[in-house]
Amino acid sequence: MTAIDKRYDFVLLFDVKDGNPNGDPDAGNLPRIDAETGRGLVTDVSLKRKVRNFVGLVKEEAPPYDIYIKEKAVLNKIHERAYIAVDAAKELESDKKKRKGSAETVEKARKWICENFFDVRSFGAVMSTGVNCGQVRGPIQMTFARSVSPVIAQEHAITRMAVATEEEAEKQQGDNRTMGRKFTVPYGLYRAHGFISAHLADQTGFNSDDLDLFWQALANMFEHDHSAARGEMATRGLYVFEHDSKLGNAPAHSLFERIQPSLNDEGTVPRSFGDYRIDVDDTGLPAGVTLHRMLG
Repeated sequence: MTAIDKRYDFVLLFDVKDGNPNGDPDAGNLPRIDAETGRGLVTDVSLKRKVRNFVGLVKEEAPPYDIYIKEKAVLNKIHERAYIAVDAAKELESDKKKRKGSAETVEKARKWICENFFDVRSFGAVMSTGVNCGQVRGPIQMTFARSVSPVIAQEHAITRMAVATEEEAEKQQGDNRTMGRKFTVPYGLYRAHGFISAHLADQTGFNSDDLDLFWQALANMFEHDHSAARGEMATRGLYVFEHDSKLGNAPAHSLFERIQPSLNDEGTVPRSFGDYRIDVDDTGLPAGVTLHRMLG
């Protein structure tokens, strides 16, 4: 386990077939689509959720790989645990109304959470609710994923051969059917970008073991997330640009342009990954930059 002393930028490619990769709760759970271009969207929050779930599964949510943002978590309880762990429980008792803690205690609690929770030292967190444990700016930042080609959202009627209550059964005179709707994208290849800062990694304690686990999560996060709603989803490419310094040796956007997915036939409507080709320009890379094809 060593400290991160290099900057990393990466391109993530993943696809979905007959599924909803990231429904919008404000739009009836329709797949997210850019209204002007028709290209599909998946939020960074959704992608981080998949990483969290994978790490929690592999490491059984045990420190130092516990997960701060997870189902049914009560964040203020975690903050209280941090104060107890750093021997600052008396501050909670002496200031029950404000419960803010001294600057020294807040820093100790912040450090304790970073040490024990993988997602906090990776993605950061605002931990000032309830008991104040400060804020963490994470070294890993990810963008929205955007589909390479326009996608459409299809609506399907579905039927359940059962009802929830006796009243519903009586109204249907024993037919006992419940109608519903399901939304899918027939096929979409999505692309997201990510950035890893060595400077911020120093502040959170994000290390080489965490980095290896993060790459593993990106490559495998969909393998343990299958559901009827998400259809077939898979990581199709992970291209990592490693700089030989903390500051980096080239602008990220110029590196990302070297990874170009495109249709084999521009006149076709894509329905599988085989309809695309991935052009990777690894010639004449800037001095101090190495491209790793971790998948694809």
